[in-house]
Amino acid sequence: MPNQMIDTDTALELASLLCSRLCHDMLSPVGALSNGLELLADEKDPEMRRRCFELLEQSARTSADKLKFFRLAFGAAGGFGENIPTAEPKALIDALVAGKDRLSVHWQVSADALPKAAVKTLLNLAQIAIDALVRGGSVDIAAEMRSDQGRQVAEIVVRGAGPRIAFDQTVGQALEGRLPMNELSSRTAPAAMLAAIAARLGGQVQYALGDDALVMGAMLPVA
Repeated sequence: MPNQMIDTDTALELASLLCSRLCHDMLSPVGALSNGLELLADEKDPEMRRRCFELLEQSARTSADKLKFFRLAFGAAGGFGENIPTAEPKALIDALVAGKDRLSVHWQVSADALPKAAVKTLLNLAQIAIDALVRGGSVDIAAEMRSDQGRQVAEIVVRGAGPRIAFDQTVGQALEGRLPMNELSSRTAPAAMLAAIAARLGGQVQYALGDDALVMGAMLPVA
């Protein structure tokens, strides 16, 4: 898929793949809720029922956190053309890594608010980094607004560092708008969406992969 504005058919296919990705990520916590309810219906032991309620609460919280994340990362939350307080994506990312003891997130965002396109980009880059750190590590997230030749530009950098990073190079190709549409999947669709957002704004998304670090960056002019 070339790094340019996408047509209607491509947009529909991309939306379909993003829906598939959302369903894939929601299947586990929602399935755990269903299993927990089945266990609870048959369980009579008070201690086991207490454990069931704890698992149900955890699964419900995970499901809600993921839905809130995807609502802003993929959807139209916050309206169009609006600035979003940076506390909101920070809370969503913190919730996404809650319970992952081997993973730490470091937030270095000076701006109090960012354009919606920048927030969507930041969230999706953070998720890509988190997914790549299957053996643990750290995620550094930085973003700022700066002036470039008389226009405001959102600059975003996300760095994931850890042992044996599991990063599919097709995700990188999609980030840079170099993956053909017929090769996209639910795994690469979020990256392709970022490339389309950057192209629409006249910006760019890039990545670099080393032995123990994945660095992704975006430059997005403010529309």
